[in-house]
Parts: sequence; structure tokens; C-alpha cells
Amino acid sequence: MAGGGFPVAGGAPPGDYAGGITFSVVVTCLMAASGGLIFGYDIGISGGVTAMESFLAAFFPGVLRRMAAARRDEYCVYDSHVLTAFTSSLYLAGLAASLAAGRVTRAVGRQAVMLAGGALFFAGAAVNAAAVNIAMLIVGRMLLGFGIGFTNQAAPVYLAETAPAKWRGAFTTGFQLFLGIGNLTANLTNYGAARIPRWGWRLSLGLAAAPASVILVGALLISDTPSSLLVRGREEQARAALRRVRGAKADVDAELEGVARAVEAARANEEGAYRRILWRQHRPHLVMAVAVPLLQQLTGVIVIAFFSPVLFQTAGFGSNASLMGAVILGAVNLGSTLVSIATVDRYGRRVLFLTGGLVMIACQVAVAWIMGSQIGRDGESAMARRYSVAVLALTCVFSAAFGWSWGPLTWVIPGEIFPVEIRSAGQGISVAVNLGATFVLTQTFLAMLCSFKYATFLYYAAWVAVMTAFVWAFLPETKGVPLEAMGAVWARHWYWRRFVQPPPAAKDAMLPEVLVN
Repeated sequence: MAGGGFPVAGGAPPGDYAGGITFSVVVTCLMAASGGLIFGYDIGISGGVTAMESFLAAFFPGVLRRMAAARRDEYCVYDSHVLTAFTSSLYLAGLAASLAAGRVTRAVGRQAVMLAGGALFFAGAAVNAAAVNIAMLIVGRMLLGFGIGFTNQAAPVYLAETAPAKWRGAFTTGFQLFLGIGNLTANLTNYGAARIPRWGWRLSLGLAAAPASVILVGALLISDTPSSLLVRGREEQARAALRRVRGAKADVDAELEGVARAVEAARANEEGAYRRILWRQHRPHLVMAVAVPLLQQLTGVIVIAFFSPVLFQTAGFGSNASLMGAVILGAVNLGSTLVSIATVDRYGRRVLFLTGGLVMIACQVAVAWIMGSQIGRDGESAMARRYSVAVLALTCVFSAAFGWSWGPLTWVIPGEIFPVEIRSAGQGISVAVNLGATFVLTQTFLAMLCSFKYATFLYYAAWVAVMTAFVWAFLPETKGVPLEAMGAVWARHWYWRRFVQPPPAAKDAMLPEVLVN
């Protein structure tokens, strides 16, 4: 395997402390993974609402006038700076919140941060549902953004710290599963709300309070992670929390001792986590914290998810048909996430990344060819029905490939690679990069579509090729490796070993049996 990957042999990995899948760990991880609901709901709801005529008439009448024009460029109908500001303002707020959450988490724990995220999202849903002007819409979007920033920072790390090492990939992928459920729910909501004249858009925006309520209730029912409790000096609570999720047969004391050693090492450098992540020995962690979420956004999937109703209208579907196309897209993404859950701990992270990347490249190139040949550069040609269906089918295949690869694994990788002393800071940076890139892309996609036309999809295909090569060369396999032993993976990698000190023999022995190229 190129790129210094480590295929893992069968059998339970050393360092798993005999902890299997218990009812308690399943329930706890499901509650934490529900944090993905609010992000998924927002992704789905935004594009659908901006395709509703009642919403556009109330806040963006200029877009409606362009839609009614006898001659129009299909690529440019929705090119409105104010409309994209409504969509993208959330991500600036989320970026700031995710960076602040790194410090807040160390003080109050991951459970409290998820609670705060749910409450802020609930408040944003209420403001948006009651909005009477653009200012209220943007304030509501910013509150939603603060909620997403807190939740996206805390939930994936919570899952990584709670799940057994052997099944960590599947459990952490649960965040993307709930994101997909939220997205599909939002698309179904939009499809129904579009049939309600005048106030259907208020229903779509207001129902964001439902996933926020799920997170609030879920966070109240779970305890904090053992690692987070130990960081705050609560050893007995940490032991009880670990015993509850691991079960009676697990060697809880041995696992807790391993986590405690990592926490003590972190306390030796207590201050300045954001400074420490810049140190040479953390170079691979910093690169992955930035590269993985940034490259995920450069697949173009976020703009397809947000603007799929707009994209399908550009491709020739009517308003209601385009909303149904978004529902189909959400269902496909959700199904492919289930494939990822079933395979990520069997075949590893790298296989899913590489196969997903190759399929996404093919789909983007095919969509560009169809739209270029059918709509043309002037955007004034109508697309034949069979080609519109082909665009929908290719977009669904693209979504499926993303759903088993870059979708869930962007939450899995940052959640598991950081040592405990920089874990909150590293996850905060990762989420901030994700939301910052989303802001830039949602702010520019409609203008890019208007300017680049069908070549927009070739632009994203080129980025998918770059990121697939990056994974092949620089991302080591991490399946089955206990969090406290992750340093040995970097120390054995063909490139990153020049930055990372070799681990102690005891830690190295906790790695699964591997084949090193």
C-alpha cells in the first residue's frame, strides 16, 4: 500500500482492554452523534427555502424578477449577494464558536458544550421562523451558527473518546449518519412546506427547533467522557463513566490508567494548546486538522447539498420536482453513510477515501459534459428531459461516493488523531476550517456558477483528484488503534516520522498487528 499505510490483520487489537459493544455505549454514542442532526437539517433546509417563491417574494424579489424574465441565463438566475449572505452568514458565526469551544470544553466538558450548542440552535430557529426582514434572518442564522460551531467541535471528539478502539470508526461515523438524517428530514420538510402558500418557509425554518430539542435531551441523558472528566480532576466520575460504557467484563482500571497517563502528559504542558499544535512534533496533526476539512469542502458537495434544488432547476426540473430531487439526493447520502458504518472498521479509512474520490471525479466530469453540451455557455438553451434525469442520477452517485468516504471520515479522522493535550484545540481548528471553507464556498458558488458555467464542476473534479492523491501519499491507516497509541502510527509513516518522536515500547505494543511497507 503506497503512502505508508498500515493494513490491519484480523482479531481484536491489543489495547482494546476487552471492552466490547455494550447497550450503554451504543445509547451514549447515539445521543452524542445526534449532534449531527442540526448541521444536516440546516444544510438541507437552506437550499430548499431559497427555492420557495413565497420566501423569495418576501425577502429577495430581485431573484423572482430574473426567474420571470423571458430571456435569462439559467446559470445566473440565483446570483444574488444578499441571498448568499443569508446562507453563508451562519458559517462565520460557527467558525468563531468552534475556536472558542476549544477553550470552553477544557473548562466545562464536552457534554456542557453540546448542551450550549443545542440551546443556541433552538434560539436561532425561533428567530428565523419569526423573521420579518433580512436583518432578523441573518441574526437567526448567526445563532444557528454558534450552535453548530459548539456542537460540531464537541460531538465527534466525544464519540472518539467514548467508543471502543476496535469500533471507533463506526461509532464516530454516527455523526455523519445523523447529519444525513437531518438533511433528509429537511428536504422532506421543504417538499411539504412548499405547498403551503405564504408561510411554508416559516414552517421549514421553525422546525429546526426539533433537532435542537433532540440534542438538548440527549446531552442531558449522558455523562461526560472519561478523558474530559480526568482533565478536570474528577477521577471517580471518570471511572464510573468508563465502567458504564465498557461493561462488567472490561478491564476498566487498565484503560483508565492509559487515559490518565495521557492526561498527565498533557498537564505537563497545560497552557497554550493552540501554540503547542504549532510545534514540530505536532506537524502531521496540524496538517490534517486543516487539510481534511478543507479538502472535504473542495469536493463541491456542500454547495450541491445547499443548492441542489437550484441546481436541478438549472438542469431543467420544475420547482416541486427540484425539491423532490433534493429528497432523493438526501436519501442516497443517508444510505451510503450506512455503508460506511458497516465497512470503515473492516476495510479501513484509506480504502473508502480512495474509492470515493475516484467515483466523485467521474461524476463531476460527466455532469460538466452534460450541462456544457445541453445548456451551453450562454445558459439560454433548454435541457432535454432525459439529460436532466442523467444529471440527477450522476449527482446521486456523487452523493453516495461522498457519503461513504469524505462525508463521515472528515469527522472520524480529526476526532481520533490528536493527542489529548491538543485534542480540543485540534478539533476546534478542524471545525473552524470546515465552517470557514463552507462560508467561502456558499458565498461564491452562485457567482462561480454564473461565471464558470458548466466548468464549475470541472473545477471541483480537479480538487477531488488532488485530495485523492493527498490521501494516498500522506494519510496513514488508523483503524483499530487506541487513541493513546496513535503517536506510533505517525512515527512509522514514511513522511511524518521525520517530525514525530518514536513512541515508548509500551505504547508501540498497543498498535494492532500491521504490515509496514
